[in-house]
Amino acid sequence: MALADFLLAYVPLPKVPHYLTSYVPGMTPMSTPQEVYPALVSYLVVIFSIQWFMKDRPAMKPQFAFQVHNVFLSAGSLLLLLLVAEEVVPEVYKHGLFYGMCNVKMWTGRLEFYYMINYYFKYIELIDTVFLALKKKPLAFLHVFHHSATALLCYSQLEGRTSVSWVPITLNLAVHVVMYYYYYATAGGARIWWKKYLTTMQITQFVIDLFAVYFGTYSYYAATYYTHLPHLGTCAGTEYAALFGCGLLSSYLVLFINFYIQTYKAPVKGKKPVANGKSIANGNGVANGHKKD
Repeated sequence: MALADFLLAYVPLPKVPHYLTSYVPGMTPMSTPQEVYPALVSYLVVIFSIQWFMKDRPAMKPQFAFQVHNVFLSAGSLLLLLLVAEEVVPEVYKHGLFYGMCNVKMWTGRLEFYYMINYYFKYIELIDTVFLALKKKPLAFLHVFHHSATALLCYSQLEGRTSVSWVPITLNLAVHVVMYYYYYATAGGARIWWKKYLTTMQITQFVIDLFAVYFGTYSYYAATYYTHLPHLGTCAGTEYAALFGCGLLSSYLVLFINFYIQTYKAPVKGKKPVANGKSIANGNGVANGHKKD
C-alpha cells in the first residue's frame, strides 16, 4: 500500500474545505500578494525588533522549544519527501525524465497538496530566525534573505504551476531532513563531524536545481518562440514563475559558494583558519544561520 493511501486509510483526518487541499488563489491561505508580502515584511520587523530588544539583555536559551521545532521540521520533511517521491518516481520511470519534469500532467492533485504543505513549512522555518535573535546570534544576510525569499519562491511556483517544481522541492526536503536533525542533535550537546558538508549538500542541491529549471525554461522558450532551436517540447508553467525561479536559485548558488569560501577557505585575521567545519554549514558561519552554542 502506498504511504499516501495508508495515511488516508488509517490516520484520522478531519474533513476540510477544498481550498485547503487544492491551491485556489484568493481562498487558500497565503495565496495572494496582500497576504504574502505583509507576512514577509512582518517577519523582518519581528526579527530585527527582537534583536533590538535583546541588545542589552542576556541571551536566552530556549533549548527544548528549539529541539521540538527541529524534530518537527526534520520528521515533516522526511514524510513529505517520501510522499512526493512515491508520486513522482513511477511517472518518471514509466514516461521518462523529460515527461516527469515538463509535462503538464505532472502537476497532479496530490502533488499540488504536497507543494502547499511544503510552502507552509517555509513560514514555520522563519521561526529559525526568532531563535537566533533570542540567542543573540548574528542575523546574517544569507540566512534572512534565504528564509524569506524561499517562501516567496514556493508561492510563485504554486501560482505558476511549474511541473519541474518537484526537483528543487525534493532536493530541498532531503537537505532539510539532515539539516534540522543536525540542529536538534547539536542543541542537545552532540558533536557531529560532518557539519561542514551541509553547505556542500546545499551547493550541490542548487547546481542540480539550476540544471533542471534552466533546462525547463529553455525548453519552454525554444518550443514556444524559437522553434528553430533544438528542443524536446515545451515545459509546463508560466513564464514569470520560470524566470523568477531561475533568478532566485542562481542567487542562492552564488551566495552559498561565497559563504563556503569565506567560512572554510579564507583564513580569519587574528584567528586560526577555520578547518574541517569549525563553523557550522549553511549560512553566516552557521548552519543556515544557526550558530552552535
